[in-house]
Order: sequence, then structure tokens, then C-alpha cells
Amino acid sequence: MTDQDSEPVGKQGNRRDFLYIGTGVFAGVGAALSLWPFIDSMNPSADVLALSSTEVDLSPIEPGQAITVIWRGKPVFVRRRTEQEIKLASETPSDLPHPESDESRVLRPEWLVVVGVCTHLGCVPLGQGSTEARGEWNGWFCPCHGSHYDTSGRIRKGPAPENLAVPEYKFLDDNTIKIG
Repeated sequence: MTDQDSEPVGKQGNRRDFLYIGTGVFAGVGAALSLWPFIDSMNPSADVLALSSTEVDLSPIEPGQAITVIWRGKPVFVRRRTEQEIKLASETPSDLPHPESDESRVLRPEWLVVVGVCTHLGCVPLGQGSTEARGEWNGWFCPCHGSHYDTSGRIRKGPAPENLAVPEYKFLDDNTIKIG
């Protein structure tokens, strides 16, 4: 008679269960460790992370002027609004296609920061340059399908369903903003 034959049946089952569980855990840990390089490769690369935010020097921009900066591969319009543009934007009627107050779209009334991509089909609206068409409300005009935006980047006329998006930004000091 061997040692295995003399052991009670319950002990053999416990050893077998332990071997099955131990093998399963070992295989699971091995699978997770072998998949980690693949999962880690899905993280953004260093060059993408570097583009996740950008700082913009506002000091050279005069009232009434606008600049375009690239953030995450998209144009961002930064406009230093005149007193008249601020007044017109704050007096806007509430019957807009996508109603938003001017105060909810800006951190400081003088500065407007919007993503320069038309919300209809992704075109880049005109109006950044002093000689470009700015539309009926002196903001931006998308010539592809005729969307008109006001001096707060709100859609006023045309097929665009939403206002120009306002990216996350903050003032680092009086002359510098950080977008993203």
C-alpha cells in the first residue's frame, strides 16, 4: 500500500485544489505582466504631452487685434476686445441658437479665447485678420456654409449648432495665459 492510498480522500482534493488555484494565479500574473508593455504603449507620447498645454504672451496684442495659436493641433483664437466689442457682446439678446452669456465665456472681459473651429463641419472661420470678412456681428464668418459668430464666439446665424468652444485656460499673470 502506498502513502497516497492511505490518505483520506479529503486531503487529496485539497492538494489538487491548491495546485489548480496556484497554477491559475501564476498564469494570470504572467498574462498581466506580458500584456503590460502593450497597455503602457497606449499612453500619450512625450511630444503629445508637451502639446497638452501652451502659454501665450498677450503683451503684443493691441485692442481690436487677434492672434491664432495652435493647441492640440487646433487653432485657438485669442482676441483682445475693444470696449465697443465688449459692450455689444454683453448686450446680446437671449434668443441665440445656443444661448450663453458673454460673462460665462470669458475670464476677463477684455480677452476672448475660443477654439477656432466651426461647430458645423470643422472649418476654420475667417475674421482673425483685419482684412478678412468677420460676418454680420463683427466676430467670425465661416464661408463654407455661412455661419456667423459674434464678438463672444457665439453662433448668431447659419447652420452651426453650437458656439465656438472655449478651451480651459487661466491667467498666469496680467500678460500671459496658459491654455490647457
